[in-house]
Amino acid sequence: MSAHWQDQREGGDRFSVRLLIGATLRCGRGFMCACMYPISLYYFLRRGVERRASRAYLSRLFGRPASAWQVIRHLHCFAVTMVDRVYLLAHGERGFDIEVTGVELLEQHVAQGRGVLLVGSHQGSFEVLRTLSARCPEVPLRVLLDKQKTPAITELLESLAPEVGKAVIDVSQGGAAITLAVAETCRTGGMVALLADRGRSHEMLRHVDFLGQPAPFPVGPWLLANTLQVPVMLCFGLYRGGRRYTLSFEPFMERVEIPRDARNQALDDILIRYAQRLEHYARLEPYNWFNFYDFWQQDSSARAVTLARSRAVQET
Repeated sequence: MSAHWQDQREGGDRFSVRLLIGATLRCGRGFMCACMYPISLYYFLRRGVERRASRAYLSRLFGRPASAWQVIRHLHCFAVTMVDRVYLLAHGERGFDIEVTGVELLEQHVAQGRGVLLVGSHQGSFEVLRTLSARCPEVPLRVLLDKQKTPAITELLESLAPEVGKAVIDVSQGGAAITLAVAETCRTGGMVALLADRGRSHEMLRHVDFLGQPAPFPVGPWLLANTLQVPVMLCFGLYRGGRRYTLSFEPFMERVEIPRDARNQALDDILIRYAQRLEHYARLEPYNWFNFYDFWQQDSSARAVTLARSRAVQET
C-alpha cells in the first residue's frame, strides 16, 4: 500500500472528470448510479491500493474477512456520493431527502455570535453540509479543504457553484494563512468546517484506538480549536441509500483547552473521544467510510508520537 494517502494519484484527468460531470448533469441520477456498478468493478479490479484498504477496513469493522461483494459495495457507495456531489453543487438539495438532526444546538451557538467550528471526517458526503449555506444564507460557512490533492476534480466541481469554491480555505496555503482566515470567519460569527481524520505529510500525529488498533490522527485541528476558543461541534453527512442523507450535529466541546503542562494528555483525551464517534458512525453506516488507504499505517514516515491504547480510558 501507499505509504501515505497524499501519495495516491488522482482518479482521472480533467478531460475524463469533465466528461463524467457532463454525463451526470445530462443523464438521470438512476442511470448514473447504475453505471457506477461497472465503474466500481473496474476500480475493484484495477486499483489495488483502494481494494486492499477497503477490505482491511471492512474486515476490522465486521470482525471477519470482507467479501469481494462487500468491497465492491463499499466502492459503489463512494461512487454514488461522488455523483450526488455533482447534483448537490449544481442544484442544491433539490431532489434529495436530507434529514437534519441536532441543528437546534448549532443554532444556539450561532446566535451567540462567537463562531462555531464544525469537525467532521471522511465519512459520507461533506457536500451535504454545504446545504446549510442555502438554509442559513446569513451565516458565513467556510470549509477547509486540500485543493492540491485532487486539483482536477476540485476545479471542475467548484465551477458548478463558484460561490462554494470561494468559501473554501485551501489548507495548502500554510498554517498562518489558514489560522487568520478561520479566525476572521469566527470573529464575524460564521461557521468553519474541517475534516480531522487525515494527517497531511509531516503533520504531527498521535495514536488512539480505532476499531481495535491504534491509528494516527492529526493534532492540528485541535490546536486550531484551542487557539480559536469557540464552540466545537461534530458533523456527519451520512448516505442512507436512495436519495436519502442524514446530516447530524452533536456537541463536542464548549471550547478546547490544551494546557501547556498537560498537552499530551489533553490531546489524547480529545482524540479518544473523536475516534469513538468515528467508530460509532462507522458501525452505523459501514460503507460510508471513504479513507481508501491503509489508515492504521498512514504515518510510516511521519512524526507520530505517544500511543493511547486503553479501551478503559475511552470510557472515562
